[in-house]
This record gives sequence, structure tokens and C-alpha cells, in this order.
Amino acid sequence: MAVISGLIRVMEKAARKAGGRLRRDFGEIEHLQVSKKGPADFVSKADQHAERTIWDELRAARPDWGFLMEEGGEIPGEDGKPRFIVDPLDGTSNFLHGIPHFAVSIAVQEPKLDGSGWGDVTAAVIYQPVTDETYWAEKTRGAWLHDRRLRVSGRRHLDESLIATGIPFAGRGDSAEWSKIYAALAPQVAGIRRFGAASLDLAWVAAGRYEGFWESELAPWDTAAGCLLVREAGGFVTDWRGISQQICDKQVLAGNDALHSRLHKILANTLKG
Repeated sequence: MAVISGLIRVMEKAARKAGGRLRRDFGEIEHLQVSKKGPADFVSKADQHAERTIWDELRAARPDWGFLMEEGGEIPGEDGKPRFIVDPLDGTSNFLHGIPHFAVSIAVQEPKLDGSGWGDVTAAVIYQPVTDETYWAEKTRGAWLHDRRLRVSGRRHLDESLIATGIPFAGRGDSAEWSKIYAALAPQVAGIRRFGAASLDLAWVAAGRYEGFWESELAPWDTAAGCLLVREAGGFVTDWRGISQQICDKQVLAGNDALHSRLHKILANTLKG
């Protein structure tokens, strides 16, 4: 049985409160699809309202901590205090189109002891409102889905493995680079999935549903919580060079303990030319 810390309880409460509103708003999307105004304005407001809900909850519990948020940007806290990294609605396009695959993501990052910037990510919560699933992790205390301990997949062969990715779109990301990686990897694996929410892709690697994940040109709020979940579940997260950063966002390669090195080798060899 997991012993849930006070910090995780605070983060989960904020995520669930925001997620409950998102779930209600999601039920209105079908009606908005046929309206003259369309759903884009509504989704933007839903996103902003969720972020405000999270801000209010976390600020009340940790008033001296800072924030890095998708909508609100960086809000400094007191010197030497941690910060929350918040994505109030990861999977906005899914939400917009009535696809029930989106999440709230919250992470905690500690300042470096020498004051030179930000260091370890030490706590994470990813909440999927539609399925009512809470993934959480704390550094050295493992990764969990509610009170069930998570472990990355035990599969050892690429041809048995499912790999997740994010595909460049609308001028975002490097399509040529992605195509090279896909062409090299697809013939060797059991399947490649693109579900449209990086936080959940990483949570699902931690839960053993995927064996790996790659994407580029993400932001810290997309991956901060997910990186910790994968690592605490026994997996690895690096950039394209194989370097493990606290938050891999510009380049993310996650995998289980058996296959990460093989995935990295394929990716590195593919991009040499």
C-alpha cells in the first residue's frame, strides 16, 4: 500500500478539481461542434479556467513556491523554494475534437543548492479526467497508479513492442527528422501509436502499456511529470544524444530498462546522416 505524502495529496486535489471541470466542459464539446462560433474559444477558456483552479489550490497550500505554467508563464516564488510546473490541459486538440484522451499534469522542481537554476524534479501527478486515473511519483519512492506500484514493461524484443510518438503538425516540429526515425523504427516494432498527449504517453510507458516514446519540440510542462514517472518506474528518459536531463522536452526518448539503449542506437544511427 502506498503512503501518500502531503505534497502529493495537495497536487492530486488540485489536479482532480481542475479535471472535474474539464470533464464537465468536455461534455459540452459535441454541442459546440455545430455552433457558428465553434469550440476554439470555449476550449481556450476551459484551459485557462483549469489553470486558475490549479493555481488557486496550489498557491493556498504552498504560498511561497513559484510556478511555471503553460498559460501563465513563469511566476517566481521566494528564493530557495521549489516551483510547480503545470499543464492544465495536455491534449488540447483531442479535447477540441471530442476525443476523450487528455490530462492535467503537475510536477515539482527543486532549485539547485548553489542558486544557479533549477535541478531535480521530485514529485509528479498526471490526472486523466475521463478515466479518473491518477498517476503519481516522488523521487526515490516509486511511481504509482492510485495505490498500485508501476513498473515499466518487461518486454525485451522490439518486434513485441508498442512505441508512442508525437507527429509534427501545422509548422511545429521537424517533419524530415521525424520521418527518418519512423522509417527506421517502424519495420522493427509491433506498432507505433500517436494519441496526442505527451504526458499520458510517458505515464503509459511507466505503466508498461508502451515500451517506448519519442518526440521533439515539446515544452517543460508537457514532460516534467512524465519524465519522473518513467524513471521511478524503472525506465530511462534521455535526449537524442543519450543524455539524461531532469526535464527532457526539446528531445525526448523514453523506454523501458531493456529497450531504451536499443531505441537510442536506432535513433542516433538514423540521424547521423
